[in-house]
Amino acid sequence: MSKVQGGMKCVKYLLFVFNFIFWLSGLLVLAVGLWLRFDPETVELLTGDDAPDTFFIAVYILLGAGGLMMIVGFFGCFGAVRESQCLLASFFACLLIIFGAEIAAGVFGFINKEQIVEEVQKFYSSSIADISNSNATAIALIYHKTLNCCGGSTSDVSNALCAEAVEDTQDCLTAITNFFDEKLHIIGYIGIGVAGVMIIGMIFSMVLCCAIRNNREVI
Repeated sequence: MSKVQGGMKCVKYLLFVFNFIFWLSGLLVLAVGLWLRFDPETVELLTGDDAPDTFFIAVYILLGAGGLMMIVGFFGCFGAVRESQCLLASFFACLLIIFGAEIAAGVFGFINKEQIVEEVQKFYSSSIADISNSNATAIALIYHKTLNCCGGSTSDVSNALCAEAVEDTQDCLTAITNFFDEKLHIIGYIGIGVAGVMIIGMIFSMVLCCAIRNNREVI
């Protein structure tokens, strides 16, 4: 039999619906993380032993958050249906931890945004400069093909590899900046949206938890 009545019963079902949406959000975050990790363009640009891995660190954080959100969302649904104070309190604590981790990941991404771009630009510049190395030249050509760009300076090496490029072709240093800005913005927008959903969930879970406790005290 339900322990809560009236308005709190409505909160209970709202929390259940919220947790289902939260579970779907976790699935979405996981899907976006997998897309960013295995996106052919991104993988091609970051191939090679000396390729920077800072971008993938942010993606791995996103994957971990998505998987954790799915688990927490499932237990949140169960706690709402069972009207379990313990599960709801645990759900609130988990949301608080994930929220804190998201803030930390967001700060990490914001602080390292320029570093990620600079590392990739240096990786490209070193590849295009070492024309005697066939592997380095192959990496440079991958950037040219993937980003539809060519060169990053007016050096002879750059001109040699870009001999057949159209005159108004974008330079690769600018193209790299635009490419990773777009990817990092996707991570940022998802993080902001999920953070808003989590705040609502924490409010609902605490209200329902308090209502269950008060109802038990009355009984």
